[in-house]
Amino acid sequence: MTAVRDTDRTPDVDRIPRRRLRSRVALLGACGLLLTAPAAWPGAGPAETRLARMDGTATDAATPPELRRYYQQKLLWEPCPGSPSFQCTTLKAPLDYAHPDAGDLLLRAIRKKATGNGARIGSLLFNPGGPGASAIDYLVGGQADLFSPSVRADYDLVAMDPRGVQYSTPVDCEINTPTTPAGVGRHVSADSAEIAAYDAVYGQFTNACARHAGRLLPHVGTLDAARDMDVLRALLGDDRLHYVGFSYGTYLGATYADLFPSRVGRMVLDGAVDPTIDGYRNFLQTAAGFQAAWESFATDCAARTDCPLGHSVKEISRRLDTLRHSLDRTPLRQGKDISIAGDDLFNAVTTALMAPGWELLRAALRGVLTGDTIALQQLLGAADDTSSNATDAFVAISCLSSPFAPRFTSAQVQAALPQFLRASPQFGKDYATQLMQCTHWPVPPTQPAHTLTAPGAAPILIVGTTRDPATPYPWAKALARQLSSSRLLTYDADGHAAYQRGSTCVDTAVDRYLAQGQLPPAGKICT
Repeated sequence: MTAVRDTDRTPDVDRIPRRRLRSRVALLGACGLLLTAPAAWPGAGPAETRLARMDGTATDAATPPELRRYYQQKLLWEPCPGSPSFQCTTLKAPLDYAHPDAGDLLLRAIRKKATGNGARIGSLLFNPGGPGASAIDYLVGGQADLFSPSVRADYDLVAMDPRGVQYSTPVDCEINTPTTPAGVGRHVSADSAEIAAYDAVYGQFTNACARHAGRLLPHVGTLDAARDMDVLRALLGDDRLHYVGFSYGTYLGATYADLFPSRVGRMVLDGAVDPTIDGYRNFLQTAAGFQAAWESFATDCAARTDCPLGHSVKEISRRLDTLRHSLDRTPLRQGKDISIAGDDLFNAVTTALMAPGWELLRAALRGVLTGDTIALQQLLGAADDTSSNATDAFVAISCLSSPFAPRFTSAQVQAALPQFLRASPQFGKDYATQLMQCTHWPVPPTQPAHTLTAPGAAPILIVGTTRDPATPYPWAKALARQLSSSRLLTYDADGHAAYQRGSTCVDTAVDRYLAQGQLPPAGKICT
């Protein structure tokens, strides 16, 4: 899937951008009852990592008795190290909601207090997608770009890293050495040996995760993360959860709504995932979505006199493939530490197609042709952050949800390649290899592909972009049909997700809904 906001501090992982499994730096290993300690806040000392006090009473009669101690925590908010305009806190959640006595894990959250002078509506929880992206980093890095002034005035903005992600108890597979065999990570051919090499990479990664994070792996799924959101809702003092989720965050939000329909407040799901599709269709349709986005870019570029790759869609596409193969053979080097290979070009292109950053993409392609990587590095800066645990968390969370967790053998991938190539000549091979990411995973999916209806929930606003490459528009329509109280707002445009992307029509409709609970008219289309 992938992620929806460009910031300086967070990886853009709201899709499957990495064609290689990046090296991982070990963080903290298992440590008793709390499993794995979360990463410290950036710049935090020991005082900032302590637990919140546990003497509150934020619960209700519907809470199961065995979970009340979690709902009865009292959050201790303190200024965030390095970001004093934000407040930070830590809370406990059960490792296993079915067996709360099996141990706890830690969840980190931040908030930015409402800026308005009047009465605040409540807290607005935000999730940027992924899975695996740090909501905390997105909120700190994005700030004014994520929400309009009116929303920031009415709500305390809140972000919590889901279980398994970055500042909360993280999935850490402790991959300290490169796991990429020679040749893997380059433009995939139909060669069975190369596909088998990819399969071996995923097998190595799986073994490392099972060895270093095995006890945590069964408990980082979307169902558990949604339950954590309800604990946080209660501790924030809100009777209902107000929520904005992008991309995978829509799946998380819809899961919450289905589990706790009576506790849904104002909920915006932008760049929606269809929870009924299986993993195969997910990857196939995503490949087709990126192909359509690429051809939209190529059509626009072809009409420009300064298009760096040619003046027809066919020529531009052919030259992109040629350039990528050339970088695979001979990476472009600039300075001592910069090496640009074909998979880096792939990541830059898909990042730009989601933004959409067409002007920057043209500049990046032009630069690569002349040996200048500055523009391409700008795009890669939004796509790759190897300091986080985004890759580890992405796979661990994805493999527990059937819409993201195909389990194909290398032979089955070989057989599937023709269909992927028909759907996407430019990206089909890359996405076909992702069918193997969960093949060896030690934990089966805990959340099957199925309809989410949230009967009795308050009205939910779904936003879909017609040429969204990462979460194709038909997914938004499908989710709108499923959720019993939803309304679909359509944005006729390119790029991934719509809110705060430059459309006054979309922003006004979302802001009015969040401020007043007023849905846009049925069938509303923004351009």
